[in-house]
Amino acid sequence: MSELKRMIDLVAREKGLDREILIATLEEAMRSAARRMLGSKVEVDVAYNDELGEVEVFEFKEVVDELTDPDVQVSLEQALSLDPECQPGDELGVKVETADFGRIAAQSAKQVIIQRMKDAERDVIYEDFKDRKSEIINGIVQRFDKGAIIVNLGRTEAVLPHKEQVPREGYRPGERIRAYVLDVRRISRGPQIILSRTHPGFIQALFELEVPEISEGIVEVKGVAREAGSRTKIGVSSQDRDVDPVGACVGMKGSRVQAVVQELRGEKIDIIAWDMDPAKYVVNALAPAEISRVIVDEVQQCMEVIVADEMLSLAIGRRGQNVRLASKLTGWRIDVKSESKYSESLRDGYRSLLDVVGVGDVGADTLFQAGFGSAEALADVDIDELAALPGIDRERAESLVADAKLYLEEQRKSGKSSVGVVIKPAETMSLENAFTPKPQAPVEDESEEAVDPAEESVENSDEENASLDEAAPQEEKAPQD
Repeated sequence: MSELKRMIDLVAREKGLDREILIATLEEAMRSAARRMLGSKVEVDVAYNDELGEVEVFEFKEVVDELTDPDVQVSLEQALSLDPECQPGDELGVKVETADFGRIAAQSAKQVIIQRMKDAERDVIYEDFKDRKSEIINGIVQRFDKGAIIVNLGRTEAVLPHKEQVPREGYRPGERIRAYVLDVRRISRGPQIILSRTHPGFIQALFELEVPEISEGIVEVKGVAREAGSRTKIGVSSQDRDVDPVGACVGMKGSRVQAVVQELRGEKIDIIAWDMDPAKYVVNALAPAEISRVIVDEVQQCMEVIVADEMLSLAIGRRGQNVRLASKLTGWRIDVKSESKYSESLRDGYRSLLDVVGVGDVGADTLFQAGFGSAEALADVDIDELAALPGIDRERAESLVADAKLYLEEQRKSGKSSVGVVIKPAETMSLENAFTPKPQAPVEDESEEAVDPAEESVENSDEENASLDEAAPQEEKAPQD
């Protein structure tokens, strides 16, 4: 075996490059060197002879009777000495000794080979990693660069940007690190591998490693909501009735979930049972808080969740974290209220109905029990829906809606606003022991002073009401890899 052939095999093996790519690179380099030595006008052909283990270079010239351009022509006399069957007009190929190329041509060939090998190696690395997005990868912390961590993956490097690092996690050079492959980009310097330890997909990938039922497709991850370094909620379901998805993820004595928590350095993880009923899913997501009732507004993609006063802080969580994560996980805006606050809203809504001209006590009871708990709800109701109620014809329905709108307009002009809850039967979803499909008209306490809504201070705090507009569906569904 020639030295060149041995070198090709060695490089292909050590660098993981395709042997054919190396040979093509070598041929291109020799072609460039030949043109540099012989001139650009000369037609050359380069081919690697695997049997001989060498690159053969041929220059082709036209056979002519009278030589006018030696660079591209050869005389008939000279041609006949090489090939007795030559005739004028033929193309004659003459083998060129590569040893005659000279130092400059050889240096040029070397540079081409080095560059092409680097490009080929980058292509191999890119092809290897481009299909590994959403996977977990192990590496060694190599150095730090402007807040980013450069991770040695063996054949190449990856970068863990500062924004993809979990707050308060510290690393030192030489330390092992495990991260999620967020993206793989092809740039001029080679493939750029972006890692993350904050992405929700990192949680799913960790559970896939620890829970065989997930990788086998028995248990499915329906979504992940995460505040990296603090808390995560993960929704799971089972394709097999005999397999409890939550129990499968927790593992015997919590072994599986603890392995994930350990990798995340103590981050709290709530494993939530997914339910096709959005209301039940929201109730599960707000655990461990116990929910009294849920009112669903499908049009606004919003749920009003009522909890006992002593459960309010637990449902909302520290700085609103529990309800915020539940909202991200389920894709629903969640408004948590205490029982006392909800009862107050019901009373205020009922009073606003009584204030609408033409409603009256009996009409207010009928409307309230039908699910229209305030003047605002009455003003927004569909005429046909209202006319379908007992004792209300279409003319009466139109009059009630008009009176409600007039009342609200007067309230706005006076700087007041209608308060109360909007409950529509078509938008109320039943949850056993948790829902009130039709509210009862509240009993007025004659000794209680009416609260002017314009003077009432409404606070969105851990102790009162947590309306999370900013947490409306922003969940990034964990990729199903």
